Amino acid sequence: MSNNIRIYELSKELGKSNKEIINEAEQLGIKAKSHSSSVTPQEADFIKESFKEIESGGAAEEKPVPKKEVKQKDEKEPVPQPAEKPSEKKEEKIKEPEIEDAAENTSGKVIKLSVNMNTARLAEELEMDVTELISKYKKFNYIVTRNQRINPKATTKTLNSLGYRADFQELYGASQATDEKEERKDIRPRPPIVTVMGHVDHGKTQLLDAIRKTNIIASEQGGITQHIGASKVKIKGKGDITFIDTPGHEAFTAMRARGAQITDIVILVIAGDDGVMPQTVEAINHIKAAGVPLIVAINKSDLPEYNADHVRTQLSQHSILTEKWGGEVIDVEVSAKENNNLDELMELVLLQAEMLELKAPFDGPAKAVVIESEVDKRMGPTATVIVTEGTLKTSDSFICGATPGKIKAMTDASGKRLKKAPPSTPIRILGFEDTVRTADNLVVMNSRKKARQIAEARKEAIKSDRLATRKKITLEDLQKQLLGEESKDLKIILKTDVAGSLEAIKDALSKFDNKEVELNVMHGDVGTVTRQDIMLASSSEAIIIGFNISVSGSIKKEAETEGVQIRTYRIIYEIIEDIKNAMEGLLAPEEKEVTLGRAEALKVYNITGVGTIAGCRVINGVIQRSASARVLRDSKIVYEGALGSLKRFKDDASEVASGFECGINIANFNDIKVGDLIESFKIESRKRTLDE
Repeated sequence: MSNNIRIYELSKELGKSNKEIINEAEQLGIKAKSHSSSVTPQEADFIKESFKEIESGGAAEEKPVPKKEVKQKDEKEPVPQPAEKPSEKKEEKIKEPEIEDAAENTSGKVIKLSVNMNTARLAEELEMDVTELISKYKKFNYIVTRNQRINPKATTKTLNSLGYRADFQELYGASQATDEKEERKDIRPRPPIVTVMGHVDHGKTQLLDAIRKTNIIASEQGGITQHIGASKVKIKGKGDITFIDTPGHEAFTAMRARGAQITDIVILVIAGDDGVMPQTVEAINHIKAAGVPLIVAINKSDLPEYNADHVRTQLSQHSILTEKWGGEVIDVEVSAKENNNLDELMELVLLQAEMLELKAPFDGPAKAVVIESEVDKRMGPTATVIVTEGTLKTSDSFICGATPGKIKAMTDASGKRLKKAPPSTPIRILGFEDTVRTADNLVVMNSRKKARQIAEARKEAIKSDRLATRKKITLEDLQKQLLGEESKDLKIILKTDVAGSLEAIKDALSKFDNKEVELNVMHGDVGTVTRQDIMLASSSEAIIIGFNISVSGSIKKEAETEGVQIRTYRIIYEIIEDIKNAMEGLLAPEEKEVTLGRAEALKVYNITGVGTIAGCRVINGVIQRSASARVLRDSKIVYEGALGSLKRFKDDASEVASGFECGINIANFNDIKVGDLIESFKIESRKRTLDE
């Protein structure tokens, strides 16, 4: 295996594209799926000879000769299949976890759904209990929580099994931007868009710093990525790559859930000293669900504890088999700190992009996807977008989500002003009339007037959707309120500096699922805390969570007056931990009875002004003065309460041990008889967790 040659190495040697090498190999009956596939030296010679014959004008009919020799060499090789079309070559993709098929229902009742809907809301639409719906998902090997956004594929299958047909509506209903269609002629290759994912502190941002020759990590709170960042890197003599660095895997999936499937390739960063960690596993699951080609960067090769083979072993346990172990997933051993093997990593990204044949129209009305948005104190609402089609220009009028606008200025990641931006270019735009959301689609319109008309229609659609989704009060809800069985609510208002963080925090919080305590994000928005937020929190008994924002003195004073708590954070994971602790604090503690001991009544004395005193002998354990007591007669409980007094001879005692005699008075109970058993017990409380 060590002498084998990779397709991309052969491509360099012969000066041919990977696609040409793979097609020729298949014509010769040699198995080659992608640029990372390997061939034996003998097979490589056959491919070289074949290209020599073609270049010298040799007849195509002579190709089968070496093909037969290859068959004799490897008798296990099956009869060669017809070559696949180049457009179908995407074997590097990680397949989505298989969900058992359910027969497609074409005649059931149609349920209109939104990709932003969560499981609890879907259960309301179906008029069924949310726990029952969750169990239906489990039949298709899909685990969901009540606050989690619904997965279109799993939901379609689940609803089919229930006799419904799922109809996923566009985010803004019928108010889509339907500008005049233009025939696009200038279709050219575009740079790949690469998302970098991985566990906290495994070196994602440090790797990007090394590639971009910047020092972003020094400015991040706790060295953890807090915002979505996008930048384009020029690889000398080879091409451009657009990188996206997200604050969490939830943000990556949330964007895909809302149609922003812009990622072409994912680089999964794993520290060679730590190995596969919980967030690495989360990232793998998100990548599998997305079906995106994967390249593994095993980072920190400069450390003495580095063990790449251990990482490969762990990856194989999650069905990720790297090429060095005979699989198809590319892995590269790198050191972001020492800049080791970064050129090889970039080369493999570009080779993967070549196999994907990434193209986009450079002409016609431009389209883009919002990666991040914020409200700048000086410039107002701004957003970072990546162009997906056409070329975006200054002065273009556009519609983005429910917000119209006109591009006043565009800058790249370094702050350089741009007049136009072709596909796969990340840019920051100034010119939005209001804040937009992450994953909103920006579409250039012919006129600002038309953009405003569509914006108004979309706002009406959003308003109608909110009215339609107000929680309905049922008789069961009223009964629970009367019986005191209603679940407790932890209400929060979430304010962040940028939209990407807002989405990441919301999706992370949606994982907290408990029947007794419900997390309710009443309102979430970009910007600082306002007086309206204080009033909403005061009227609904909510707390305000601020991320990466400052709160003015006047707002703090008003919050104190209204009795509203404002908590601000700089690191996302601290918010998640505090909210989890707060929810666990609302859980009713688990109570457990502990029996301390028993005493038998041997004689009974009635004393005026005191009551009944039982002369007892402790038969096991201890009788404690501070504990509760119950009286047992013929194995039945006749009374339960507190001890009035506990004496040893004439002295008060805090406890009496087994084998000793004592006098016991039961508070508010005088019907003690000889032979009764007095049991001493206490109730112990244990704090519960959401993980139970």
